[in-house]
Amino acid sequence: MATVADVGDEPGQPPALTALSLAEAAQKAMPKEQIITPFDVSGGFDEQGKPKAIDYDRLVDTFGSQRIDKPLLERFEKVTGHKPHRMLRRGLVFSHRDLDSILNKYENGIPFFLYTGRGPSSDSMHVGHTIPFEFTKYLQDVFNVPLVIMLTDDEKFFHTPKLSLKDVYKFTIQNAMDIIAVGFDMKKTFIFADTSFVDGGHASAFNTNVREMGKRTTINQIRGTFGFNDSNNIAEFNFPAMQSATAFATSFPFIFGTDPKKVAKIPCLIPCAIDQDPYFRQCRDNAPKMGFLKPAIIHSVFLPSLRGRESKMSASDADSSIFLSDTDNQIKKKVGKAFSGGQDTAELHREIGGRTTADVPFQYLTFFMEDDEELERIREAYERGEMQSGEMKQACTKELQAYVKGFRERRKAVTEEVREEFMRPRQLIFKGMPGEKERQDARQKRIKVLEEELQQLRTED
Repeated sequence: MATVADVGDEPGQPPALTALSLAEAAQKAMPKEQIITPFDVSGGFDEQGKPKAIDYDRLVDTFGSQRIDKPLLERFEKVTGHKPHRMLRRGLVFSHRDLDSILNKYENGIPFFLYTGRGPSSDSMHVGHTIPFEFTKYLQDVFNVPLVIMLTDDEKFFHTPKLSLKDVYKFTIQNAMDIIAVGFDMKKTFIFADTSFVDGGHASAFNTNVREMGKRTTINQIRGTFGFNDSNNIAEFNFPAMQSATAFATSFPFIFGTDPKKVAKIPCLIPCAIDQDPYFRQCRDNAPKMGFLKPAIIHSVFLPSLRGRESKMSASDADSSIFLSDTDNQIKKKVGKAFSGGQDTAELHREIGGRTTADVPFQYLTFFMEDDEELERIREAYERGEMQSGEMKQACTKELQAYVKGFRERRKAVTEEVREEFMRPRQLIFKGMPGEKERQDARQKRIKVLEEELQQLRTED
């Protein structure tokens, strides 16, 4: 990308105008720190006004999380008996809070559950959205535990002025079907949309936890964590309590049982992108005050934008993203325009090699190519200049086309009936699930509540 300093003066341009233009450019080129929140992701800008790559090491220090290091990966493999996922092996899932505690509990036979989610902002997800879900599926398969997926349609409605409730509901239905196509086990997975769940009659315990969390969260905490000000609406200030409540097993008695003392001890592990961490810092601060365990968290990096590592893929910017609905030809064209770490000429590239750390197609291969040896061969060939940028883009295109094709085939099998079952409040099947007597008692209590509501409606008639 050319900067002001790279652009020559127009012939005959007055010197005063040139100097003025340069002075104005110098004033505009102010350094800007990176910002990572659930609503804004940017690596910032340097003194010359050039965008910078996201600094994940700095995020670990700023957020106060811990790096996932080699000893922790070795312990993960020993405890689970499974090879770490490629995203763990390659540092793409890179940071955590209390993952070691979860491994200790699993090793001692103590059950836990997984929780992740998505804010439905468009009707088609892109491949960057599937990263946390694919990794979550791996965790579900490895640990054989229940999973709760929260679709925050209310958050998107609150935070995005142009979206109506009708819009976000439509997005929610389509996103739910996309998420199901990742391959989750229906018997162990409950998906819910905030609006329909809260209004649907099964959210009494959930709402209790929302209120308890909301009472313990101050306006100043929300301002400091999310950067909100007086222009943010009151619903946005309240929403973090909603997202926190899902981290507590007592919010879902139809899954985990109705014994509050027993269920409150069930731990939670949240796989998410690092921009969601602010929500769960608030949650972890207040959980002990509510008598709950702090949820453990495991963070992934962002899949870079097609334009470069300075920002992530965005559903609102079609040219920055590979969508799960893209055709093979669209994928090929988009990858062909992706930011390259190659040199300006083929000769120079052969002489000094390419930069895999800056090359977006190579970065995509690190996310989606399973074969470690082949990925290393490509890296070495590119950095030695033996592989040109065009060849790198071809390899990336092939991998992404195969990934999206596999998704499309699975997506065809996701019917409306399948979606409804995933989103139906129900007992999940897992080790440590409530006993039959407890489930029967819970059903009878539920029937009694419904009968009372029905009787009240008849009385009103």
